[in-house]
Amino acid sequence: MYNNVVYCGYLRFFERGLQIMVGDLHCHTKLSDSSMGIDDIIILAQKRGIDTIAITDRDCQAGTVRAKITGERKGVTVIPGVELSAYDSKRDRYAEIICYLPDYPDRLEGLCRRNIEVRKRASHLMTIKVARQYPISPELVTKSATGSTAVFEQHIMHALIECGFTDKIFGSLYTKLFTKESEENVLSTAKFPEPSEILEAIHEAGGIAVLSHPGYRDSFELLDELIPLGLDGVEVWHPQNTAEQQEKLIKTAKKHGLLTIGGTEFRGMYSHDTVCIGDVTTPEASVKALLGYKTKQKKKNAAKAK
Repeated sequence: MYNNVVYCGYLRFFERGLQIMVGDLHCHTKLSDSSMGIDDIIILAQKRGIDTIAITDRDCQAGTVRAKITGERKGVTVIPGVELSAYDSKRDRYAEIICYLPDYPDRLEGLCRRNIEVRKRASHLMTIKVARQYPISPELVTKSATGSTAVFEQHIMHALIECGFTDKIFGSLYTKLFTKESEENVLSTAKFPEPSEILEAIHEAGGIAVLSHPGYRDSFELLDELIPLGLDGVEVWHPQNTAEQQEKLIKTAKKHGLLTIGGTEFRGMYSHDTVCIGDVTTPEASVKALLGYKTKQKKKNAAKAK
């Protein structure tokens, strides 16, 4: 019997031969909170038979052009995107909204810069707190974050691994340091814009707004609030969305005409789960719906205007 990963690899190649679009529409690179560079991610996707991926770095669009060029060389369609950080103050938790295919990506640059600065300040405070408990230097953390636009929790954990205090990114030490439930946490809240502000900014940039991993963030109430504000889609398929949550999200999407998106949120060795590109994908019909969404909306708006 084939193991699951090998079987999935053969299945992807088979599907590609039938011209079926297989999309992993949530991938991060070293520019944000991943351990892998753009070229390596695209080559990995190619070797796994993944036709389409989306580069959705956190608050960073810098890799979009390079990803598109590399993708064309490797036969992988790269959908431009960016995962924008938000803070849901009503429920005191973070949220993320992915912007796909913005017509005017430059309009998001100011927002990205502000979010990066907010993250940098919060990360600096967390690094100092960790350094009081463990003999690591801020310089080592910065070195671990080389190539990224900011320091993320994974980079701090990387430094702790380097110094021999743990052997994994997400384990008991991560839980101790970076979860609210832990009395010893070093968390520093980064006050990003409200989700409604992020949604508005995406639409001003001519982008498609999709709420990220509502299962992981427990963002179902937020989802209900964003739908009347013009949310375009929701991430249904994600390593941390349960089967029951997926079913619930599909029903919600059908009821409100939302796009349904899926992906691994791949971050290399910094991924929360043991996951490879293509382990979680967006079905062909949903990939096509995303790519044709703006044209469909323009026709719908034109018909209303008559």
